[in-house]
Amino acid sequence: MTLQEEDDDPEDEEEACSFLVALMQKDRRRYRRQGQDMHTVGFAIYEFKGCQSVHLKKDFFLKHSSCARSESFINLREVSTRLRLPPGEYLVVPSTFEPGKEADFVLRIFTEKQSATEELDDEVVAHFEDEEDITERDIDDSFRAMFAKLSGEDMEISVRELMTILNRVVTKHKDLKTDGFSMESCRGMVNMMDKDGTSRLGIIEFQILWNKIKKWLEIFRQFDLDMSGCMSSYEMRMALESAGFKLNNRLNQVLVARYAENEAIDFDNFVCCLVKLEAMFKAFQQLDKDGTGSVEMNITEWLYLTMCG
Repeated sequence: MTLQEEDDDPEDEEEACSFLVALMQKDRRRYRRQGQDMHTVGFAIYEFKGCQSVHLKKDFFLKHSSCARSESFINLREVSTRLRLPPGEYLVVPSTFEPGKEADFVLRIFTEKQSATEELDDEVVAHFEDEEDITERDIDDSFRAMFAKLSGEDMEISVRELMTILNRVVTKHKDLKTDGFSMESCRGMVNMMDKDGTSRLGIIEFQILWNKIKKWLEIFRQFDLDMSGCMSSYEMRMALESAGFKLNNRLNQVLVARYAENEAIDFDNFVCCLVKLEAMFKAFQQLDKDGTGSVEMNITEWLYLTMCG
């Protein structure tokens, strides 16, 4: 929020801008019929100048105090407060009083003089590490023996075999909450790694996938801050960024709605999300040959990308 002009009050010597902030909870009548009460909500305001294309992390709020806030946090449908601040740039942060609560809201700002508002958000970008250049000589004997035991006589791993392998692995990690990998998620992994079009993974393809999963497991454990075995939407956003994906608010909300169960993301859904993101970003980059950030495609290309990507 940018307050640009101070009030026209000749008797007021203070250079300040009057404004009103109203925070309203959405769809609470529907949730009340389901036995849920209103959340206790309010907002805080911080001085903030700088780039708009950024999602502020916890460090910012630990190092900066709010310059204004709602009169109280209360479990009403709407909380509003009239405030006065000097001209400048400010960040309005609505929140529930209790941590970990999620809900839809409407934030309205009324000003007496000229002002501007904008959502503070990240640009959508992905950073991939260079593809591993692995040859058969780089694979150690223990991994080769494991692969031979898992793959059988054809020395290739099918979608079903991959599902069996991954589910055996995750059951050994008691700190992870997971319902197990599905055929759909394993098919996505095979499609992402399959370079020769056989719909199966050879030993090099499986080695690269195995390294990815080990890296993603480290990220999952790092950002499972409460060590619950699953991640909240807040932890998920930080984990995705650590994995190389910087997404905006709307995309993060879509991913949480798609991959969360009871507002929590378990390990197999986290891996499925990363596989899908990597596949879709790389597919887009192949189509965007000029690096313009936009592509054109016909219906056949669109269907192939969305159905098979």
